Amino acid sequence: MRLTTILLALALAFGLAACGSGKFRTYNGPEVTSIQVHKAARKMYLLHNDKVLEQYDIALGFAPIGHKQFEGDGKTPEGAYQINFRNPDSDYHLSLKISYPDENDRAFADEAGKPTGGDIFIHGHSNWKGRNKGDWTAGCIAVTDREMEVIYSMVRVGTIIYILP
Repeated sequence: MRLTTILLALALAFGLAACGSGKFRTYNGPEVTSIQVHKAARKMYLLHNDKVLEQYDIALGFAPIGHKQFEGDGKTPEGAYQINFRNPDSDYHLSLKISYPDENDRAFADEAGKPTGGDIFIHGHSNWKGRNKGDWTAGCIAVTDREMEVIYSMVRVGTIIYILP
């Protein structure tokens, strides 16, 4: 009887572990060849060539109109960048770093004598203690944690991201 109880408990534990939704998912579909962010519409699209694979509602920097120019301006950059780092240990669940600032961004800020800022990511919400509605980031692109798990599984370093007004 005791052995049966132990075996049932182990089977239940393994079964629950298998059903758990860890933050690292697998993706075996078409390659994401680019990402498009449409700031005015608050939408992000993952594309394979010209086919939309996934689309998401997004939150942006707290001052979303216009291109990010300086550290602390609360704007989300605009232009063509790349995903250049995947952060599995993000304070915001998971995150993908965007290659802002580029040479032009740095030159503009240098001429004004101000820092460009940086650390612009696509990320989830975890550990954010503020409100999770509207535009709330410091310039990043935010989605839900569950959506970020899917995005993280699909997008690779080197993927082009077009951030449009």
